[in-house]
Amino acid sequence: MGGGRPAVFVTTHWSVVLSAREKGSPQSAAALETLCRTYWYPLYAYVRRQGHSPPDAQDLTQEFFARLLQKDYLKAAAREKGRFRTFLIVALKRFLANEWDRLRAQKRGGGQPPLSLDTELAEQRYQIEPVAETSADRVFERRWALTLLDRTLARLREEFAATGRAREFDGLKVCLTAERGEISYREIGAALEMSDGAARVAVHRLRRRFREVFREEIAHTVTRPEEIEDEMRYLMSALAG
Repeated sequence: MGGGRPAVFVTTHWSVVLSAREKGSPQSAAALETLCRTYWYPLYAYVRRQGHSPPDAQDLTQEFFARLLQKDYLKAAAREKGRFRTFLIVALKRFLANEWDRLRAQKRGGGQPPLSLDTELAEQRYQIEPVAETSADRVFERRWALTLLDRTLARLREEFAATGRAREFDGLKVCLTAERGEISYREIGAALEMSDGAARVAVHRLRRRFREVFREEIAHTVTRPEEIEDEMRYLMSALAG
């Protein structure tokens, strides 16, 4: 099983971007856009927590990704170590420091952004962020980790649904966050019309598949296989904190 890990990196999004960044290849551009569409909300939350109003945060986030996708910032910041998460937050901080005054002076909505973002939904999500998380960096880190978890759960549900087992997934997913001693296999089995033993096996398989998919999602945002475990520990720490 361990011997197959490097194969994940053949098509890993961030490693594709970095390996082809000087060539401006279509594959690199597509990989970068995929990453941006997936992880833009943590950056929006960061900008909002920095004190910018919703309209300004929407403009800043859109403009940042416009620059990023046009490679203005990619070549300058791609030398940052390793993770896409680190690259993005460093690039965003530079952008906010250097471009805020100029962008504020421009007429709003002067051009069509290359990446369409649901900024209204983003603001709705931001409004329910825990108020105790006062640090913009902390908000970014936690939102990044939760985005990875959301993508992992969405993929798992799609897998179950594809084989007609969406109801089974909905009944089992609570076990992903429960301690082993807290899981009632009898209740799960009764709800899903399976034996206690079958419920135990189903939970075990779901937990194992969750770890596999979570690793794959993390792999898309780092450059080397050996970074996955460190990133996983970081993400779990961000969630726990």
